[in-house]
Amino acid sequence: MRIADTSDLWWKQAVVYCVDIERFLDTDGDGSGDIAGLAERVDYLAELGVTCLWLMPFYPTPNRDDGYDITDFYGVDRRLGSFGDLVELIRTAQDRGLRVIADLVVNHTSDQHPWFRAARSSTDNPYRDYYVWREEEPPDTSEKAVFPDKEGGIWSRDEATGHWYLHRFYRHQPDLNLSHPKVRDEIAKIAGFWLHLGLDGFRVDGIPQLLAIEQGDDFENQGGFTDPHGFLRSLRRFANRRNGRAVLLGEVNLPYPQQLELFGTEDAGELTMIFDFVAMQNLYLSLARQDAGPLATALESRPRIPRDAQWANFVRNHDELTLDQLSEAERQEVFAAFGPEERMQVYGRGLTRRLPPMLQGDRQRIRMVYSLLFSLPGTPVLYYGEEIGMGENLAAEGRMAVRTPMQWTAGRNGGFSSAAAEDLSGPVVEGEYGPGAVNVAAARRDPDSLLAFVTLLARRYRECAELAWGPAEVLDQPRPGVLAHRCSWEGSAVVALHNLAAAPTTVPLRLPGEEEGTELVDLLADGTCTLDADSAAEIALEGYGFRWLRVQRPHGPGTLPDVMTTVAAAGEA
Repeated sequence: MRIADTSDLWWKQAVVYCVDIERFLDTDGDGSGDIAGLAERVDYLAELGVTCLWLMPFYPTPNRDDGYDITDFYGVDRRLGSFGDLVELIRTAQDRGLRVIADLVVNHTSDQHPWFRAARSSTDNPYRDYYVWREEEPPDTSEKAVFPDKEGGIWSRDEATGHWYLHRFYRHQPDLNLSHPKVRDEIAKIAGFWLHLGLDGFRVDGIPQLLAIEQGDDFENQGGFTDPHGFLRSLRRFANRRNGRAVLLGEVNLPYPQQLELFGTEDAGELTMIFDFVAMQNLYLSLARQDAGPLATALESRPRIPRDAQWANFVRNHDELTLDQLSEAERQEVFAAFGPEERMQVYGRGLTRRLPPMLQGDRQRIRMVYSLLFSLPGTPVLYYGEEIGMGENLAAEGRMAVRTPMQWTAGRNGGFSSAAAEDLSGPVVEGEYGPGAVNVAAARRDPDSLLAFVTLLARRYRECAELAWGPAEVLDQPRPGVLAHRCSWEGSAVVALHNLAAAPTTVPLRLPGEEEGTELVDLLADGTCTLDADSAAEIALEGYGFRWLRVQRPHGPGTLPDVMTTVAAAGEA
């Protein structure tokens, strides 16, 4: 496949990196990370292999929900910088070849937003219909609360008018009313504003809550909002008119059939990309069992999606590590393996931990997981600090445990800020995963660091269009701990094998349709094996071992690393 053929649909083969600006780098010493600090680290991200920078909310906020409670959709929070700083960041990122997307949080506003202040002033205020109200006391809705430890339901009484307003998240975040045309117009205006300022799209927050789609709900019964697909289609068309390369990356924690509907069709696209929560949750179940079966089943269940659409794969994100699509028994297996203490669990459905501590710092196992992330069909998404192996701080409340300051050096506050510890925007990780042991400066000097390995994975992923464009074919083989899959696209193929078990093994791998003499060329290390007359080969894997193998047919083209080596050698001669 020609590299030029992959460039138009850039999101199909991007490497996405999520940044919490407030906790990345503080340049003015006030204890809060800022936009100027992120701009100073754009070269670091480019060296890592990042091609798309995802910004968590930077809008003005009372900051009761880490910036997701917004008081002005058209502004920049003064704690983080100015419009000038943001434009400089976008320009610098684009100069280094990075696209920039940001959170589009239009499920709700802060209760301090001017719209809601006006809406609660009287029942006939023009902004009243921007929100969802009811006059009668609601029934028990405790089971629908997103944060059951904080909210007893999804309706709260407003003392000013005596009516009840809807909030699927916190009570200080009243839900916007998408059934109101003016609200939909405002959302388009917000998107258009930021696209005009230089963004290349959005990560759309909480799609099921935004569209009032619960697991098992009928799309035709949305409680007043009856056309969620029409809304997404119109938003996609609008974004692409304003910026032809714009992407809508949806947070959709729903089963595959409902996810598929939100992709739209070839002729009428909706979400461009969707996070694969199903595969992520089954990955952790497979890790807990040291059995590839749950993950393999999830991959085989993935529906075929429109050509322009893409799955977004991830190991960790900024929220709790949710396990709500697993059964209760399966969830308890993962809790027992990776979060046995109550303080490690949250909302009865998730974990507040990062991967390295969950895997007890097992270097080989951690690398196996990130090798798997980059080799799964789709687009890999990294959360800041993953590339160096950061841990969590369980002293922080709930999801804030994984929203800790970035660790740049072994020095004070991990090089994040010169402020006093009590003035920081979040507590620094302590102990064996603290800055003294885990930081960027040390990792950059170590050619065998996790940072160096993730950089290699990003490079190889970008060289293998099959991993982004080709569907996954889970390969038959008798080792239960091993996931073997092949991605094929336009006549070329890459095979990946990952041993999720601690014991070493040899995999009798068969590739039907491949001729005798076909070579399987290692892409992450030196090595080659050859298929026999039965299109088979014996592949050795150490405990938690992994291999990426390009299928190189007799007289076929070489692998890109081989070609580049040949070109370099010719130049030296």
